[in-house]
Amino acid sequence: MTTERLVRIFAGAFILVSLGLGVPGSPLFVNPNFLWLTAFVGANLLQSGFSRFCPLEIVLRKLGVKSAGQAA
Repeated sequence: MTTERLVRIFAGAFILVSLGLGVPGSPLFVNPNFLWLTAFVGANLLQSGFSRFCPLEIVLRKLGVKSAGQAA
């Protein structure tokens, strides 16, 4: 598994969990402030698309996960 795939998996999971916890109609609802986590993940994805700076990708590389160009 590459860093790029793991970043997408983590982002998708965080968005789905934070929506489940923040939307009042959800059976998992806790508090609407969890929607700020959704906004943070979305903003981070947007900025990383332009700047190619992603903190999770840096952490994954330090843990030894290879990027798509290295995994072969």
